[in-house]
Amino acid sequence: VPRTLPALSRAAKLSKRAARVGFDWPDSKGVIAKIREELAEVEEALDAGDQQHAQEEVGDLLFAVTNLARTLNADPEQCLRTTNAKFERRFRYVEGELSAAQRPLTEASLDEMEAHWQAAKAEEKQSTHS
Repeated sequence: VPRTLPALSRAAKLSKRAARVGFDWPDSKGVIAKIREELAEVEEALDAGDQQHAQEEVGDLLFAVTNLARTLNADPEQCLRTTNAKFERRFRYVEGELSAAQRPLTEASLDEMEAHWQAAKAEEKQSTHS
């Protein structure tokens, strides 16, 4: 697998190659359990104050999530692109709502921003069901 690939694409290819020779979970539930295990290891490292170890565990977590995408026949790059676009839409909504209220983003509380975020999600959900 070429080292020049973006890390997410390379992880997907490495995972696919390993799966071809039987180094894989029987279904997505096994991958989800691995994701939970890796997330717990991130939390343990953070609780111990070990930033370096936490970063390593985040890498393991990302790799496990890439495996989940593969088991769902999803391209992890496309999944992330879609989520990036969704994040941008929702964050622009938050910015727009705060601007309309003449509230600088830097002065808004996290709770206030979260309320607008949830409103953006609800609006998206409503427009997809219309």
